[in-house]
Amino acid sequence: MDTLMMFLYAVAVLGALLGAVTYAILFERKVIGYMQIRNGPNRHGPWGLFQTIADVTKLLMKEDIIPTAADKKIFVLAPVIAFAPAFTVFAVISWSDTIYAADLNIGVLYFLGVSSMTMLGVLMGGWSSNNKYSLLGAIRGVAQMISYELPLVLSVLGIVILVGSLNLRDIVYFQAEIGLWFIIPQFLAFVIYIISAIAELNRSPFDLPEAESELVSGYHTEYTGFRYAFFMLAEYTYAIAISAFATTLFLGGWLGPAFLPGVAWFLLKMCLFMFLWFWLRATLPRARVDHLMQFGWKVLIPLALLNIVITAIIKVWMGW
Repeated sequence: MDTLMMFLYAVAVLGALLGAVTYAILFERKVIGYMQIRNGPNRHGPWGLFQTIADVTKLLMKEDIIPTAADKKIFVLAPVIAFAPAFTVFAVISWSDTIYAADLNIGVLYFLGVSSMTMLGVLMGGWSSNNKYSLLGAIRGVAQMISYELPLVLSVLGIVILVGSLNLRDIVYFQAEIGLWFIIPQFLAFVIYIISAIAELNRSPFDLPEAESELVSGYHTEYTGFRYAFFMLAEYTYAIAISAFATTLFLGGWLGPAFLPGVAWFLLKMCLFMFLWFWLRATLPRARVDHLMQFGWKVLIPLALLNIVITAIIKVWMGW
C-alpha cells in the first residue's frame, strides 16, 4: 500500500511539475518583458496563456537529430540523467504539515547529494556531442556547478547547526518554535544561497555554460526536439526545487497566518523566489567566466565559513 501511495504521489508531483514549468516559462517571459518595457507573449490565448503550450508542442514535433560522430548511447541518456535528479529531490519536500512523501532524517543531505548529480547530464551531453563548443560548455558548466556547490552547502550548514537536525520538517518546526524565520538570523547565508543557487542553475547572469555569444548554445548545441526540451525541463524543475528548498530553510516552509492553508503559503513563498531570479535575469549583464570563478572561491566560500563561525557563537549565546 505504501509503495502504491508513493507511486501515485510521484505521478501527481510530475504532472504538477509539467504544468508549473510550462507557466513558469510564461511568467518569466512576461516579467522580463514588463521590466524591459516591451510586450511579452500575447498572441496565443488570453494574455498569451497558451503561448508556452504552443512552443512546447512545436518543440516536440521537431525532427530528432543525432550527430553522426556522436556517442549515441550517452547522447541519448544525458537529458534523462540531467532531469531525473532534479525531479527525485521532491521526495523530501514538505508542501504542508500533512502533504509530503518521505520524512527523512537526512533530508538536507539527500537533497544536496541527489541534486548535484545533474551536472553528470551536463557533462555527458557536452562530451558525447563531439562538438568543441558543446565540450567547452560542459566543462564550464561542471566547473561552475562544483565551485558554487561548496558555498551553497556551507550556507545551509548554519541552519543545520542551529536546529541540530538534517530533517527538513524539523527545520520548519524549529522556526515555528522560536517564532522567527531563518532569513533573519541567517541573512548572510540567505544571500550566499541565492547567489550560489543561480550559478549552480546556470541561469543569467551566470549562464556561461550556454553563452550564445561565445559557445553557440553550449553543452546542448547539438540537441533538438524533445531531447533539448528535456534539458530545459531539467533546468526549470531544478529551479522550482531550489526555490522549494529555500522556502523550507529560510522562510518557514508552510508557516503563515491561518486564513490561507499551509500549502498556499508554501507556493506563494516559492513563487517569490522564482520572481527574484527572473528579476535578476532581466536586469543584470552576463558575468565574465574568470570573475565568476574568482567570486565563488575568494568571496562566497570565505563568507560562508564566516557565517558558520557566527552561527556557532549565536547558538551558544542564545542557548538554542
